[in-house]
Amino acid sequence: MSEKSIGLLELTSVATGFQALDAMLKTANVEVVLARSICSGKYLIIVAGDVGSVRAAVGAGAHLEPLSVVNSELIARVHEKVFPALGGATVPKLRGAFGCVESFSVVTGIKVADAVCKAADVDLIELRAAMALGGKSFVTFTGDVGAVNAAVEAGKAVAGEEGLLVNAVVIAGPHPELVAEII
Repeated sequence: MSEKSIGLLELTSVATGFQALDAMLKTANVEVVLARSICSGKYLIIVAGDVGSVRAAVGAGAHLEPLSVVNSELIARVHEKVFPALGGATVPKLRGAFGCVESFSVVTGIKVADAVCKAADVDLIELRAAMALGGKSFVTFTGDVGAVNAAVEAGKAVAGEEGLLVNAVVIAGPHPELVAEII
């Protein structure tokens, strides 16, 4: 398991997003995982590092214009498989089943991806966060049927606890072109 943590800051203003990102990077030794405008004219910043650095960076960014903050969160000790999936789609070998868990928020999507990886031996395909999704997110993954079932249940539990589950599916024996179509 990774010792890296993720900090997320979602803002109502793109300009404030630039300002917040600058403050975050000047405050603590964190790496930028994602920083971009997202649906509905908002700005999303995701940074990674040790818990203390991430906490300090997110606090500095959120403190600039508190009324612009839609959401800020720290997720400690995130599974290492989550980071490549956040950066874009990965292309693992399609195994016995395909799973997808969809949620109403980016933060929940990251928590779902973390739970999925910690619950079972699955390979993440993608963690799509807010782009062309109206602020929603989804996580896709592959593994043997039992692992994907366990991972989907873990993801559903996380999203369900927060009241932000949209849907979840397991497709046993998926057609090989399925993954090519979703990447």
